[in-house]
Amino acid sequence: MAAYVTKRLIMIIPVLLGVAFLTFAISQVTPGDPVLMMLGNYATPERVAEVREQLGLNDPFWVQFGRYLWNAARGDLGLSIRGKTPVIDEILDRFPSTLELTVSAMLFSTLFGVTAGTIAATSKRRWVDWSAMATALLGLSVPSFWLAIILIIIFGINLKWVSITGGEGLKDLILPTFCLGLAPAAVLARLTRSSILEVFREDYVKTARSKGLIEAVVITRHVLRNALIPVVTVIGLQFASLLGGTVFIESVFSRPGLGRFAVNAISARDYPQVQGVVLFAASIYVLFNLAVDLLYGVLDPRIRLD
Repeated sequence: MAAYVTKRLIMIIPVLLGVAFLTFAISQVTPGDPVLMMLGNYATPERVAEVREQLGLNDPFWVQFGRYLWNAARGDLGLSIRGKTPVIDEILDRFPSTLELTVSAMLFSTLFGVTAGTIAATSKRRWVDWSAMATALLGLSVPSFWLAIILIIIFGINLKWVSITGGEGLKDLILPTFCLGLAPAAVLARLTRSSILEVFREDYVKTARSKGLIEAVVITRHVLRNALIPVVTVIGLQFASLLGGTVFIESVFSRPGLGRFAVNAISARDYPQVQGVVLFAASIYVLFNLAVDLLYGVLDPRIRLD
C-alpha cells in the first residue's frame, strides 16, 4: 500500500506541471494588460513600463514560468496584482466557504443519489422506479444557474426565507447545496440503479437468497458493497464538477468562496490569482481521487493496489 501511494503521489507531479503550464500559457496570450487594469487607462506609458519591469512581465516566457514554478514549489503563488497581497493567503481565506459548500453538496448528492437508486432498483418497473428515474432525468436537464435564480426569486425575494446577499448560516447553505448537488445526485441515482440490477444477477446473491436471508440483509451485506465500486469512481469524478460548479453558484448566491474569487480575478486580469486558484483546485482534485482509489480496497478486499 505504501508503495502504491508513493507511486501515485509521484504521478501527481506531471499532472500539476501540465496544469500550471497551460494556465500560465493561457494567461500570457489572453487579451488585456493587467498593468493597465491595475493603474487605469490614464496611466502614463512611463509608469506602465516601470510597473511591468517591477512585476517581471517583460522577461521571456520561460523565465517567468520557471520563476513561477520555483516559487509555487515553496508554497508561494505570488502577489495579487491589484492588492499586492499573497495569493495563497487570499485562497486560504476563501477556501473554507467553498469547502463547506462542496462537501455539503457532495453529501447531499451521495445520500440522495444512492438512496434513490437503491429504492428504484428494488422496485424495478414499478411507479417508484419510474418516479425516481423521472426525477433524476429532470435533475440532469435543469441548468444549475437557472435553478439557482428561480429559487432565489421564490425563497429569497417572495417568501424571504433565506438571504440573497451571501449569508453564511446553515439556513443560507440549503439552496446553494441543492442547486450544486442536484445534477450529481441524478447521475449517482441512475448509476446506482443500474449497478445494483447488475449485481442482482450474480450467483452469490442468489445463494444468499436461497439461504433464507431477508431482502434487506441481502441488499446491505451482499449487493451494495459490490454495487458501490463503480459509484465510488463516479463520486470522485463528480468532485471536479462540484468544484467547477461553485463558480456559478457562488456568483449567483454571492458566497465569498473560490468560485466567485476566480470570476473576479479573471475580470480584473489578475493572473497570479487566476493561476493560483486553478493550481490549488487541481491539487485538491488529484488528492481526492487518490483517496477514492484507496477506498476501493476497503469496499472490495479482492482489489489489489499494485
